[in-house]
Amino acid sequence: MGRDTIAEIITSIRNADRDKKRVVRITFTNITEKIVKILLQEGFIENVRTHRENNKNFLVLTLQHRRTTKIPYRNILNLKRISRPGLRIYSNSQRIPRILGGMGIVIISTSRGIMTDREARLEGIGGEILCYIW
Repeated sequence: MGRDTIAEIITSIRNADRDKKRVVRITFTNITEKIVKILLQEGFIENVRTHRENNKNFLVLTLQHRRTTKIPYRNILNLKRISRPGLRIYSNSQRIPRILGGMGIVIISTSRGIMTDREARLEGIGGEILCYIW
């Protein structure tokens, strides 16, 4: 049985954010690279770099923590896996959900690649809903 790499990266990022860690190392695949690029474009993570160790490639993410001295630390990154190997969830372009009225993003796997909900609506295509991020 195969691994669910999308669930693994979501869980790694969520756990690092809850433990107030700044750096996360995840396995490099084409899908994880595209999802991380979307997170970087949308401002959910600060920096990404590749790392090679023992003939394996990794992505090293620097998380963005917005902490002030007056307000105690709160999780700013919420990630939720929607479609999974046991239950695939698809949507057309008109029925793509809006997260927090457009404040969050939905990552969708379409026939033209992995993209955000805004890009999919503009192009008028639907696909498999991978995850919600807010």
